[in-house]
Amino acid sequence: MSDDFITIVSGLPRSGTSLTMQMLQAGGMQLLTDGLRAPDESNPRGYLEHEAVKHGRKDLSWLEQAGGKAVKVIHLLLLQLPTDRNYRVVFMVRNLEEVIASQRAMLKQQGRADAKLTDAKLAAVFETQLTQVRKWLAEHPSFQVLYVNHGNLIENPLATAGQINQFLGGNLLADNMATAVNPELYRQRKSVPVK
Repeated sequence: MSDDFITIVSGLPRSGTSLTMQMLQAGGMQLLTDGLRAPDESNPRGYLEHEAVKHGRKDLSWLEQAGGKAVKVIHLLLLQLPTDRNYRVVFMVRNLEEVIASQRAMLKQQGRADAKLTDAKLAAVFETQLTQVRKWLAEHPSFQVLYVNHGNLIENPLATAGQINQFLGGNLLADNMATAVNPELYRQRKSVPVK
């Protein structure tokens, strides 16, 4: 993989970012992860995160190791990345009802307190955040972005893997990427189209 850019996998929590990381790994890309967050019932194949990323501007040391690799960065933390580097962002987009249902199910499985907001209020918060992030990304040319629809990825993994591969330079094995998709793990499916 080229060290000319850093590959970022981003989106809301529970939007398919871990799946996308798994696909990239299966396709031959190195990942920048630390293995601290173990797989669990909500994410049996693992989260593939790097704890330092969650510290935002307070700790950007991980960037020095990220060239030519893929790293997961939650949507709001994109706004804290320095703009003096080149990034290719695979940004996962998922139906907000599914995101919220998946988050609530995960919190319940982990025995953690649920958000006190109604689904409608939480969806409004997420919409506002996503609008802010999309606008910011569009204003910063060092960030090239491919928006990937989670539902389309599950329904047609090979075509979506091909799109991701082309966006990242065409050096990955798209067939292998597609095999990382397990539709049985799509447990919070809604019939509402993705925005």
